Parts: sequence; C-alpha cells; structure tokens
Amino acid sequence: MGDPKKLKKKYKKPLHPWRKERIEEEKGLFEVYGLKNKKEVWKAESKLKKYTSQAKRLIKGIGKQTEIEKQQLISSLNRLNLINEGAKLEDVLNLNIKNILDRRLQSFVYKLGLAKSIKQARQFIIHGHIFINGKKLNAPSYIIKKDEEDKITFNPRSSLSNAEHPERISTKQEKELSKENIVK
Repeated sequence: MGDPKKLKKKYKKPLHPWRKERIEEEKGLFEVYGLKNKKEVWKAESKLKKYTSQAKRLIKGIGKQTEIEKQQLISSLNRLNLINEGAKLEDVLNLNIKNILDRRLQSFVYKLGLAKSIKQARQFIIHGHIFINGKKLNAPSYIIKKDEEDKITFNPRSSLSNAEHPERISTKQEKELSKENIVK
C-alpha cells in the first residue's frame, strides 16, 4: 500500500535525458511559460499522455461502459476548455503540451494583464495576491476551468488590488499585451 507520507510521483522522466532536441524544446517552454524546473514540463507531458492514452483505449473499445467513459472524458476536457463542446474523441489526440500549459493559472494571470511578465505572475500567485472565486490559490500550475476564467482577481487585501500600484500594468502596456495575445 505504501507510506502515506511519501506520495507517488505524478510524472515520468524522459527515457533519454540528454537528447538535444528535447532539451531545446524544454528551454523554449521555460521562456514562454515561465516554468521553474523540468519537473513542471514532465508533469504537463504526463497529463497529456494520460489523456491521449485514455482516448486511444476508448477509440478501439466497444460496449456500453466505453461509451460512458468517452462522454466523461470529453466532458472533463471540455470543462478544462481543452476541447470544444461538440468535439469527438479523435480531437483529444490533437492536443499538445502547449494546450495544457496555456491553461495554467500562471499563464492566465499574465494573459489577463494582472502581471507585467510571466515570472511576475508566478511570484504574485506564490505570494498569495491572486484569488479565484474569492479563494486564494498559491499554485501556479493550477489548471483553470472554463467557468473560472473570468473570476481571476487580485486579493482584496493585497496592495496590488489598487490600480495605482507601481507593479500593476498601465493601460498602454495592457493594450500592447492584448495586441500581442491576439497575434498569437
């Protein structure tokens, strides 16, 4: 059964740790998404592999239970806004790691213009300045659900909730950021 104090890892390391292509790809992800270490990339990859392997298993399966599990997988991915409402199970196979990393709280804080940079967004979250639905979250890797997207705000007790705070983005910077996100 295992020791309850020692939790099971939620990721697997790459089979070959020194492949240049993989290392370069991870470096690019670090820059774009402001990740702390490679473990965060491996966790996102493991989550993606879990979804795709489940989809592959369900595509080749038949029966009543398979249909129930298909609907559950599609609805759970729809709640996370990884796939659209009328998507098929084959669409799950088109997901990539960037889709999952885009759904992180850290990415959303930056895209909403609550922070000047992706690293500053991480700092705001860890220091408890960000609320979702009136609850403080201090995990930058939290996956945002579809209904939580518009409920991300600053902590009302935080000094950052004041629009005049020097670390807040000005309206000019906010317009530039929105143009940048539209281009992507």
